[in-house]
Amino acid sequence: MEKEGKVARSGEASKEQNKVEKYRKWPMLHQGATGLSKRSIHPTERSYISFDILRRVLQDYFKYEVFYCMNITDIDDKIIKRARQNYLFEKYVEENHPWKRIMDDTLEAMKPFAEKVRTETDPDKKAMYDRMSEKVNKALTALEAVVNNKGQDEIQQARKALLEASRDIVADWLDSLHGSEVTDNSIFTSLPRFFEEQFHGDMKALNVLPADVLTRVSEYIPEIITFVQKIIDNGFGYESNGSVYFDTPTFDQSEGHFYAKLVPESVGDSKALAEGEGDLSKDKVTEKKSPIDFALWKASKPGEPSWDSPWGKGRPGWHIECSVMASSILGESMEIHTGGCDLKFPHHDNELAQAEAYFQNDQWVKYFLHSGHLTIEGCKMSKSLKNFISITEALKQHTARQLRLLFLLHSWNDTLDYGSNSMEGALKYEKLLQEFFLTIQSILRNTASTGVAAFHKWNPEEVTLNTRPPY
Repeated sequence: MEKEGKVARSGEASKEQNKVEKYRKWPMLHQGATGLSKRSIHPTERSYISFDILRRVLQDYFKYEVFYCMNITDIDDKIIKRARQNYLFEKYVEENHPWKRIMDDTLEAMKPFAEKVRTETDPDKKAMYDRMSEKVNKALTALEAVVNNKGQDEIQQARKALLEASRDIVADWLDSLHGSEVTDNSIFTSLPRFFEEQFHGDMKALNVLPADVLTRVSEYIPEIITFVQKIIDNGFGYESNGSVYFDTPTFDQSEGHFYAKLVPESVGDSKALAEGEGDLSKDKVTEKKSPIDFALWKASKPGEPSWDSPWGKGRPGWHIECSVMASSILGESMEIHTGGCDLKFPHHDNELAQAEAYFQNDQWVKYFLHSGHLTIEGCKMSKSLKNFISITEALKQHTARQLRLLFLLHSWNDTLDYGSNSMEGALKYEKLLQEFFLTIQSILRNTASTGVAAFHKWNPEEVTLNTRPPY
């Protein structure tokens, strides 16, 4: 196993070896938080399948006793925004507006969306936005074509098609108008619960072993508040306008600590830092002492779920959630922390910083294992780019074993391309294995298993195999 992401300081190698040996029978595995929004084969599922395989190797081959903790993120900016959008759009559909109102609203929603397309610099996102625009424009044209020349059935079909084509654009527009009016906390809990149920079903279908313990952010609010308060008490956090931020420069300059152990060259990457803070926190930058500080607790705005805290009503920051839940189960140090390579900075680096600030130690995680990127037919796969295949769809085309063989044929930390060519290789390898085991079965059927005939003189290969040193 590659010791990628090892966070021990230089000069402590021998001491770390002793620690690993001491805990060798009880490696604690922590799977980074899963955001629940869509069910698809994407980098998250790549992580779960890859680390399920590694977990089985540790348990079944090396005979480690693995305690596996999984975090579920059911509170974050993306989930909050998506829950609001779903609620507002479904309410809009239930209001059963006439086709003219829907057409006018769609055209109005397209105005801010067109500006979004114009200012987007990411070529992949821009291409996705262009496809969305084209789809809506086709639906608008189709509706215009039938309103004067067709019957009510055709108009209703075209109206329905426009609602489906414009869903994301209109939902985002409705959220900008009425998002602050959504106050029922159940709206923000039902969406992640639904997708969590689907997630567990998908993992079972993929033959991924369940975690020993599963933690949800919504169930750990008191622990998160206590954790944040101690970080403040230790001198590494501060309150600002009802929010609490991690004082990154103070932490980095304090004895025994340094920030961004995993990706030090990314310190100051404003784009990555902004993505880590979330879409609903873009207006909070001026509250920070330093641009590289990050939110531990966010003062809630209208249209967001909130809990009482010493700093006022608010909700947890994304990074603190994982540190608190994992520490509540695994304590002040864990052996292995897993996740996708895209989470190294700032998410995992921030997890490390705030946990070490809380425990006043310098090694909350001994080893990080980061799975590689997942592409589809050579293209970047991303939920945000709507470029993915659902797990249900994938399992209609191939069995769980064939998908797992695809993952086994690639190193867990390398990029894996999902497509017809790579699956063809997995299918050929499955056939090879099937023929091998059929051959073994044939040999066993024709080989005596008891009595005198069951024993024979060992050949040199058998002697060598028997004297091979144990692992």
